[in-house]
Amino acid sequence: MATRPGILTDWPWKPLGSFKYLVLAPFVFHSTYCLFTKEKSERDVSTFLILPFLLWRMLHNQIWITLSRYRTAKGNARILDKGIEFDQVDRERDWDDQIIFNGFLYYLAAYTLSGASRLPLWRTEGVLIVFLLHAGPVEFLYYWLHRALHHHYLYSRYHSHHHSSVVTEPITSVIHPFAEHIMYFVLFAIPKLTIVFTNTASVVAMVGYVTYIDFMNNMGHCNFEIIPTSLFRIFPPLKFFMYTPSFHSLHHTQFRTNYSLFMPLYDYVYNTTDKSSDDLHAKALNRREETPEVVHITHLTKPESIYHLRLGFAYLASRPFAATKWYLWLMWPVTAWSMMLTWVYGRTFIVERNRLDKLNLQTWAIPKYTIQV
Repeated sequence: MATRPGILTDWPWKPLGSFKYLVLAPFVFHSTYCLFTKEKSERDVSTFLILPFLLWRMLHNQIWITLSRYRTAKGNARILDKGIEFDQVDRERDWDDQIIFNGFLYYLAAYTLSGASRLPLWRTEGVLIVFLLHAGPVEFLYYWLHRALHHHYLYSRYHSHHHSSVVTEPITSVIHPFAEHIMYFVLFAIPKLTIVFTNTASVVAMVGYVTYIDFMNNMGHCNFEIIPTSLFRIFPPLKFFMYTPSFHSLHHTQFRTNYSLFMPLYDYVYNTTDKSSDDLHAKALNRREETPEVVHITHLTKPESIYHLRLGFAYLASRPFAATKWYLWLMWPVTAWSMMLTWVYGRTFIVERNRLDKLNLQTWAIPKYTIQV
């Protein structure tokens, strides 16, 4: 929560709790019904694809969360060498709220804007428009919006909620009050609405643009460095058009530098680039994997226990493994695939890292189930 919460801080469906997904239920049922009951010439496949697209976004984010926790536990290329507090895990557990919000607006657009439904798979001009509008007005407007959010009035009421997470995880990128997400959606809607109104929209342009935003957001907050310095030596201008995880990590520790979205150009133009950005980038890449003094070894039990690892879902990992949740039955294809993978290619891996004074502790998991042990 922000230090002095302003209006529209909470999400409208907060009272619904776990039933918040029902907000999208009418749209999902209607789009599915129309797909299977209308004539082929009248079917709107684009609207039906919104739900799979939202599920893809959730999977994409979860992959980044799992990868980040694994890499942070190993220690190599880690940027900020600090642990994550329990209150941060609780604060960031509802990261899917922004996907529900986006999905609600996508359905409204599909039903109200004629150019937002029945989209073709590809249109070259639409893809180019999205790229140019993002690199131009979106990045520029975001830079100044971000600086405005660091003004003490807006910061204390809204943006301080995001900066409560100094040691970031990928999903920290979308932990904002509701009002702030409205501003971001309006900003990112500029390229999408432009191609809709110019009849150049396509499935690839829409899905690709949002996936790009998710990818860059997750990468910038993952707390481990993956961009090699050689990339910028080979092509120096690239540093103005692509940020790195260490570049944005400095924004969460220094606060008054590195405001840019994904392209640091405007930080260089307006002299708000943190002078230690390059040094931190190189230092993170050179950080080696830690050697633990104490190792706790555990193993999987039932197939569903993979979701209770810290690398999986924080909500499940924080609770004892007991009865199977109903929604895990829907994930049985993933569960079965993971079982086959661990049987064929399974080796011990790090799931958690802790520090007790100067003592390094790690938890290793043996990818074997109870029936195998």
